[in-house]
Amino acid sequence: MAYSEQAGKHKASAESAASILVICGGLSHERDVSLSSGHRVQGFLQKAGWSVQTHDLDDTLLELLTDPSTRPDLVWPLLHGANGEDGSIRDILEMADLPYIGSRAKASRTAWSKPIAKNVVRKAGLYTPHSVTLPESIFRELGARQVVDLLTQSLGLPLFVKPSSGGSALGCSMVTEIEQLPQALINSFAYDPVALIEQAVIGTEISVSVLEIDGQLQALPPLEIWTPDGIYNYEARVSSGPTKFYLPARLSPDQLEAAQEAALTAHRALGLRDISRSDFIVDEDGVAQFLESNVAPGMTATSQLPQSAVAAGFALPDLYSDLVHSVLSQDRSEGSRR
Repeated sequence: MAYSEQAGKHKASAESAASILVICGGLSHERDVSLSSGHRVQGFLQKAGWSVQTHDLDDTLLELLTDPSTRPDLVWPLLHGANGEDGSIRDILEMADLPYIGSRAKASRTAWSKPIAKNVVRKAGLYTPHSVTLPESIFRELGARQVVDLLTQSLGLPLFVKPSSGGSALGCSMVTEIEQLPQALINSFAYDPVALIEQAVIGTEISVSVLEIDGQLQALPPLEIWTPDGIYNYEARVSSGPTKFYLPARLSPDQLEAAQEAALTAHRALGLRDISRSDFIVDEDGVAQFLESNVAPGMTATSQLPQSAVAAGFALPDLYSDLVHSVLSQDRSEGSRR
């Protein structure tokens, strides 16, 4: 049975009185996005009848998670950036033997590192732009000018420079002239000591979200992101400015299907679970070039996964309720993972 046909079937099950804790906030650069995601998910789950609280990542969280009087039945970590997506909060939840929505710690760490994720999906048969990964120290030790010259000789122009880990396009820059490269690297190193420098792919930027509910995988309709300058940066992601979204993406039926299959392949290859979003550029030959996968997709009013879900026919309270029910129905205790 397709998920869209199941919409609302678990809504009445919320009377089970299971308690849900949404962890959001934290101290990353994406704190505001995380808070917005967390509170929106809380509202939709409450609308579906669940008992839901939100809590920040602070020194009172562990006591709440482990005290029998406050311990939740399920956790939904909606922290963006470090701690939320690098596997650490998931390690904490696993040590506390708490079931949670989302990928396990090991898979989260793999996806969090963009260079490692690219290598994993390439081995699984996906295309991804040619790139190199360099730490800030190599520029100091070998000389920035010489390394910059070698980069452009080897990879050519244009280039796309991004932190090797992180989200919301923080520290990302398009480089069309060699003179722009030093500043692009500085921007990237402000967020991570290691930079990923890719050959820039010209084409259609899309995201494809994947749901895994009751053991079934479904790729949502590919969403196309259009901006006036072709760069989907942090400001465009968190505001309702001139960015336009097209659902489904303006691609041929074969390209749409191939993009969905690519997202499913990435989800499986990276060992992801429950929910993910993979980003691609569909190049001039119609090939989906993998950029990255996200284990904690944004859930704000402008986020891509909720938009794709609505376009697929889901009511968000019912969809999030189905995710909760799916995880609660599984045995995710520490003993079952050994």
